[in-house]
Amino acid sequence: MYLTWLDSNSWLLEIGNQRILLDPWLVGSLTFGNLDWFFKGSRLQEHPIPENIDLLLLSQGLEDHAHPETLNQLDHQIKVVGSPNAAKLLQGLGYTSVTSLAHGESFNLNEQVEITALPGSTVGYNLVENGYLFKEVSSGLTLYYEPHGSHSPDVKKFAPVDVVITPIVDIVLPLGLPIIKGRNSALQVAQWLKPQVMLPTAAGGDVVFEGLLTKFLKVEGTVEEFSSLLNQNNLTTRVMEPQPGDRFELQLQKRALAI
Repeated sequence: MYLTWLDSNSWLLEIGNQRILLDPWLVGSLTFGNLDWFFKGSRLQEHPIPENIDLLLLSQGLEDHAHPETLNQLDHQIKVVGSPNAAKLLQGLGYTSVTSLAHGESFNLNEQVEITALPGSTVGYNLVENGYLFKEVSSGLTLYYEPHGSHSPDVKKFAPVDVVITPIVDIVLPLGLPIIKGRNSALQVAQWLKPQVMLPTAAGGDVVFEGLLTKFLKVEGTVEEFSSLLNQNNLTTRVMEPQPGDRFELQLQKRALAI
């Protein structure tokens, strides 16, 4: 299993000899509703769009997961899976092979990777987007991804899970209102799933943020603090901090318990 973190929530997952591009923001700036004055993310270095993509996978329909400029540049013939909200957006952009995946539904990618949608982040008042559980068919190795730290108890039925990608620091507004739930949420999912490896997402990397909203955001916690928290709770999970753009192999132990 090889992973490449492409900054923010963007990942290239190489699982079961399949190349899955997840929540890509690779070119241009990131805004919400074209309101640069309110929030704007800029890359210090753009990442080239990966080649030979077997699947484009989107967890949400918002711009930081379904980045319009990146989606416009990708090959619209690529096979795509997304939350219902993301799938509707992709169909509107002219993608020709789009599968909408509701919570509890699964998608089999070329008989090599099974992808199951789970309840993820709440957007607005009542829209719950997707997290994903990946299972490599040949080995049984599993990976769980949820980019905002909103972990449904539904994920517990897949335990143990080998790899978890989720925030491990908090990003909060005044009065402690969370935008990204990290520390306690990540600890809880680690206790549920007993992963071999956890990788942070949604923060850091070669990205600069500006605009009115950023004046009110506060980051709480560090990778070192979270690693210490795992140790205090007798968890052997290893935390890795990938560098943007670096492809790395995960050395994982095959477990006796199959899912």
